[in-house]
Amino acid sequence: MNGTGAVVAVVALVAATVAGLVHRRRAGTVRQVSNDDGHPALLRELGVPTGTVTLLQFSSAFCAPCRATRVICAHVAETVPGVAHVEIDAESRLEAVRALDIWRTPTVLVIDATGRIAGRAQGTPTRAQVLAAVAPLLSVADPEKSSA
Repeated sequence: MNGTGAVVAVVALVAATVAGLVHRRRAGTVRQVSNDDGHPALLRELGVPTGTVTLLQFSSAFCAPCRATRVICAHVAETVPGVAHVEIDAESRLEAVRALDIWRTPTVLVIDATGRIAGRAQGTPTRAQVLAAVAPLLSVADPEKSSA
């Protein structure tokens, strides 16, 4: 290998490492969504309940991270009052996947009590990330909790 080939190989390895680290850091992070009309009719059709914060998870059959995400979201829904979890098979609901701009599984949409999309996570979020995403929505949904 000549000197130019070695430099190209090193640059490619550094670029791949940086891209991998950025991807790993962003995976599962719940980012806030603003000015989203929420697609209320579609969300109702998908089974999103009204008056509660909902973790709407899009999964696929052979997705290992989807199973881990299911466990985390279901646990949060079971242990935090006012939170529901709805899982959708992305392959069987392609019209919803397109309408909601789902690019990979798992993707979790955090829906507030009014039916608006407040957050989105691609990849497997941690329990702490999910709790941090739903906590402000719960205090808004129940004014008595925020004044206590």
